[in-house]
Amino acid sequence: MVQGVVVTSFITLSNASKEAFKTATLLKTLNVNSLITGEDGVGKKSLASYILPNATIIDASDYEESIVALSNSSEIILTNLHASPNLSTILDTIESNNIRVIATSKDYLDNENLDELFSVKFGIPPLSQREEDAVALVEVFSEEAAKLFGVNSNFDMGNFTPDLSTNSNSLRRQVMINYLLQDIKDIELMDIIQNYLADKLGSNSDYRKFLYLFEAPLIKAGLDKFKSQLKLSDKLGLNRNTLRKKIADNKDYL
Repeated sequence: MVQGVVVTSFITLSNASKEAFKTATLLKTLNVNSLITGEDGVGKKSLASYILPNATIIDASDYEESIVALSNSSEIILTNLHASPNLSTILDTIESNNIRVIATSKDYLDNENLDELFSVKFGIPPLSQREEDAVALVEVFSEEAAKLFGVNSNFDMGNFTPDLSTNSNSLRRQVMINYLLQDIKDIELMDIIQNYLADKLGSNSDYRKFLYLFEAPLIKAGLDKFKSQLKLSDKLGLNRNTLRKKIADNKDYL
């Protein structure tokens, strides 16, 4: 089981996440506004909810909803502050109504009023810089997938390379897909491909156009397994020149 903080879904195994959580814990005891920055999926909203567990969560990209919420709340979590279509008015409303706000943003915003309004500002690094947290999240998402799909099998980490392109968002999706595909039957896999192709067919060269869906994973799996084009060409019953051509044809997917 993952060891870490139980009171929040924010994983605290890396030094960076421990520091962020320390700051969040301090903010629970202080009546100050704070801005948390970082990429999507790094845990900004989780920390904000830990600081203000009873606060309404509003997306700042929806200007009208933000104004209404700010006019009727004593404390609020305002996400995606960078996407606000009228940041100045939002900041003025927060100040004039004396609202306790924990805001999140992808980037630090260069705004003098924001600097004055948010006395504590801190960032959360991406998961690519928090390896311990990423490993722990794989376990968390695996347990979630097991419950979702009603299975007890363990997640096979053998050939798994975490997709951290959008942090926990891409990692969760990847774990779910991999978990589902671990025990998939060939007929189920064919059904998935059929459904994928159903709305895409219609040109004169569809066979060649979509051949990569079969060839690329076959070649990639073979190279991963046999570590040699010579061995793979033998196993596939292809001469080496043909295999090299197919590797070149599918280079974007290998």
